[in-house]
Amino acid sequence: MQQLAYFVAVAEVRHFTQAAEILRVAQPSLSKQIRALETELNVSLFSRARGNITLTPAGEALLPLAKRILADVDTARLEVQELVGLKRGRVRLGATPSLCAGLLADVLRRFHDAYPGIQLIVEEGGSRDLVRELTRGSLDLALVILPLHGDPPLDTTPILREYLVVASPAGRPSGPEKGAAERSLKAATLPRRPYLRIEDLRNRPLVMFRPGYDLREATIGACREAGFEPRFAVEGGEMDAVLRFVEVGLGIAVVPSMVLSGRPGLRGTPLVLPDEESRRGRHGPGLLRTIALAHRKDVELTHAARAFQDTLETFLVEAGLAGSLPAGVETLVHD
Repeated sequence: MQQLAYFVAVAEVRHFTQAAEILRVAQPSLSKQIRALETELNVSLFSRARGNITLTPAGEALLPLAKRILADVDTARLEVQELVGLKRGRVRLGATPSLCAGLLADVLRRFHDAYPGIQLIVEEGGSRDLVRELTRGSLDLALVILPLHGDPPLDTTPILREYLVVASPAGRPSGPEKGAAERSLKAATLPRRPYLRIEDLRNRPLVMFRPGYDLREATIGACREAGFEPRFAVEGGEMDAVLRFVEVGLGIAVVPSMVLSGRPGLRGTPLVLPDEESRRGRHGPGLLRTIALAHRKDVELTHAARAFQDTLETFLVEAGLAGSLPAGVETLVHD
């Protein structure tokens, strides 16, 4: 384990002396352990030409495996500590921005009250990013969007369905940028009816998320299936940035309905099924999405992670019965 830890440190900073300082060990000792690892594996892990440290192909192959091994060892250590009544431990949870801004805070509050000694680490990101971190061992659990791409080695439990809406400015702009903003709003004007189809986004300026967001792929895919390429006014933002860009009139965006709560400057127009798809009883692309709780198949959930899963599912059952879930959200967890 020590050799792998030393290897990862050098691989990340590409400098033996700096890695030794980070690890608080003598540089000769670190170098000796790296050489011992290379001898055991019978390969060179680093190229040291002209003082530049780079990974060899063998080093590149070992790095993600070493990180996963070290993460699993750390999880095992915490799992042993948790055996004393869940008084200590850690839960590393990944979630999409819409969930972080919505109901997840209430779930975390309930879990923290029940298990105050458990450390909570939350990583916010797009679904594909979270799947990658989960498979690498950097997360214990993640709330991700189904279906998963690339068939990763994960177990998934569907827990929520959330409906998507088209976010647009709720009112007219004012101030020094009023003229330009009004021109943008005119281009983004939507049909005057209580619903929209994907076709209504044709030639409308869209505010688009950065790569890695499931919403980006869902929106682009739905537009292409409808026979047109979406037009971007601006792209590359996180959830808060995208909503703010829409508020000032840069364009419109496809978002989960729950993120519009508490934003009076935005209104959400539901996306509906085309008539033909409605007759067939199929869901159209980009209209709703299913959220699942995922974890790695090859690693047993820690006691703390399992306790969090129980807390989350109990919360969703109670909220569903009480009708207190955010607008546009349905629970898939039942007693």
